[in-house]
Amino acid sequence: MRRRRRRRCTGSLGESDLSPSPTGGAPYHAGVAHPLVDQLRFTRSEWLRALDGIPEADGVKRLLPMNSIGWIVSHMAWHEQLSFLTRLQGSTPVPAANEHGVNGEPASTPPLAAALETWRAVVAGADFALDQLDTRALEAWLPRTRLPQTRTVGSTVQRVTYHYWFHIGEVISIRQILGHADVPEFVGDIDGEAPYRAEPLPSVRVLAEAGPVERG
Repeated sequence: MRRRRRRRCTGSLGESDLSPSPTGGAPYHAGVAHPLVDQLRFTRSEWLRALDGIPEADGVKRLLPMNSIGWIVSHMAWHEQLSFLTRLQGSTPVPAANEHGVNGEPASTPPLAAALETWRAVVAGADFALDQLDTRALEAWLPRTRLPQTRTVGSTVQRVTYHYWFHIGEVISIRQILGHADVPEFVGDIDGEAPYRAEPLPSVRVLAEAGPVERG
């Protein structure tokens, strides 16, 4: 009797797939990230598209009651570090991300170039942790929250993603008021860059459904 061969699951990361966190090198990226992480990364690219071409002088302008664009960028750097570094990994490697844009702190007008540099440093550190996330990790509780077991890691990825879209709209509104030309008007090429991709089955389930390995 011929039995089905055991298939190897390639959609989620196991211990053998983990690579050491880079220190000072190029940002780490796994071959295939979880679909939820794909959407966050597409959102980041749309965020940068909304910020493209902003003069430094306009980055510090504040149109009340909105914050300056430099503050908004700092705010997202703070939120990513809090979520994916301070809480998820237990480290805060970019102190500058806690200097501006902190929720509940007084408004400020940091230079846009400096805010973007800080944001990129945070993203480079966060990407290592994001590349390790599989379905089981996303369903786990986010550690180091003010109250225990209040939000899962997956919900945190969603929260940060949707937070970006809120501020993308704000940045575009500020740019329109300031009279900027060629401001993005709609979502970019999500079909080409981040189309729907089914969530991978956990490795254990795939192996169980495949049946035992033929021997002899």
